[in-house]
Amino acid sequence: MLSDAGSVLVVADRVRTAAGILGDAVLVRSGTVQAVGWADALRRPGLAEERYRGAVLVPGLGDAHFHPMGYGAALSRLNLGGAADLDEVFVRLRSSAGSTSPGQPLIGTRLDDEALAEKRLPLRHEIDSVAADRPVLLYRYCGHVAVANTAAFEAAGIGPSVVDPVGGHFGRDDSGGLTGLLQETAVSLVGDVLGGRVGGLKPAEVLAALHRLVALGMTRICAIVATGSELFCGVGNELDLLIDIASDLPLHVSALVVARDPDDLEQAARRMERAGRRLQFLGMKDFTDGSLGGRTAALGLPYSDDPTTTGTLRFDHERLYPLARRSLQLGGSVALHAIGDVAVGRVLDLYGILAETGVDPDRLRIEHASVTTDADIARMADLGVTASVQPAFLASEGGWLRSRLGDRVEQTYRFRTMESAGVPMAGGSDCPVEPPSPLWGMAAARHRGGLVPSESLEPDSALALFTDGVATAVREPSPLSAGSRADFTLLDIDPVDVDPVTLRNASVIGVWIDGEPQDLDLEAPSWV
Repeated sequence: MLSDAGSVLVVADRVRTAAGILGDAVLVRSGTVQAVGWADALRRPGLAEERYRGAVLVPGLGDAHFHPMGYGAALSRLNLGGAADLDEVFVRLRSSAGSTSPGQPLIGTRLDDEALAEKRLPLRHEIDSVAADRPVLLYRYCGHVAVANTAAFEAAGIGPSVVDPVGGHFGRDDSGGLTGLLQETAVSLVGDVLGGRVGGLKPAEVLAALHRLVALGMTRICAIVATGSELFCGVGNELDLLIDIASDLPLHVSALVVARDPDDLEQAARRMERAGRRLQFLGMKDFTDGSLGGRTAALGLPYSDDPTTTGTLRFDHERLYPLARRSLQLGGSVALHAIGDVAVGRVLDLYGILAETGVDPDRLRIEHASVTTDADIARMADLGVTASVQPAFLASEGGWLRSRLGDRVEQTYRFRTMESAGVPMAGGSDCPVEPPSPLWGMAAARHRGGLVPSESLEPDSALALFTDGVATAVREPSPLSAGSRADFTLLDIDPVDVDPVTLRNASVIGVWIDGEPQDLDLEAPSWV
């Protein structure tokens, strides 16, 4: 019989998983789950007990697609989210400029043109009128589109004769002049230059952001980090930052790496092997198109509200195949961003080639899989490819998604159809694109902002997205199974029994990671 030293019985009103109610208690020993069941059956003399009255214990919540450095920047740098109009954007710009050194670049995030009264992004000369004395780069909240002022173009050596890069585009006016708009790979031509002139995020800023995630009920994330060009300008070297804080991580982090080439990817994997027990290399991540909001997701037919474009296909087989092979050889996964139906199809073509070589399908992921045909959903199911989905997109896109896609909105975010076809799914936020709360994600998977209600998930399936689905995607054992890490979350409601609005507004009562209760900062953050 095992000694009870190092053991504790955690008791709530009930233990709820996507499979149902398993009891009201979890027996924890040395950081792992020993048993789940009813407290009366698990109690023993001398066994320590922690009681959470009024709480429902669920598997630790997770996020399968998260940008930690982008989140840190959104919390600590110029955040334009929630601006009502361009005047408010410019007020925030002036304020930020006034608190920084003269000439220092300004980098802003979360600019939402669809939420502005003008329904458009600012132009280069409009930004010049506010901050002509310094380079300015403002990212649309999707991260795939930005606008720059004249000083930013000058700093990057970009003039009117610049040629569009492969996979990117510079916006131009009727006379051929640069408007300031940057799409896809064109963003990095400016961002890579300005990033070196902005002090990167401090380790303490990133750790503070990650501690907020624990307060939101999270015990693990799948973090996307770059080794070279910053995904978010001015944050610093993302991989270096993650490795610097590895020994202090407040939750488990599985890293997908955006690498320059296969050797760069392997070096990143080797560095993570010795960085810290809560950090693991998960594989490679790359892009094959853009976003629906920026009209850069690659579609088979033109955008309904802009017939001049079908988006931007960034799929490069000659680059992606060697990266994928190296990631798999390293024991990692392959995760490719594909939002439009054309991009999804091209990724599945690549995955079909990999599958023919005997690749384990649970190592193949499509990030977003937003617009999908029936045929491609069938292919995903046949191959066993995981769809890493972000239900919260529906909450922010509901006001304009139908105008972008027309009738194709019926083929967008097809959670119920994917589930019925047997496609494995994992839930995430793509934070800082969306706020990181898994409870918000679950609620959105159920109510969908009213868009195509037939694709809504049942409450237990929504819970599975952010628990079992995330665990599977990061190759962890089934949550709360015997021998798994004792990572769980305690809520003031049962996420399966309440309506989506109540779920979204639920409170986190406690979080346990590696069998230890965590200190939670319960102060409501200004931006979760």
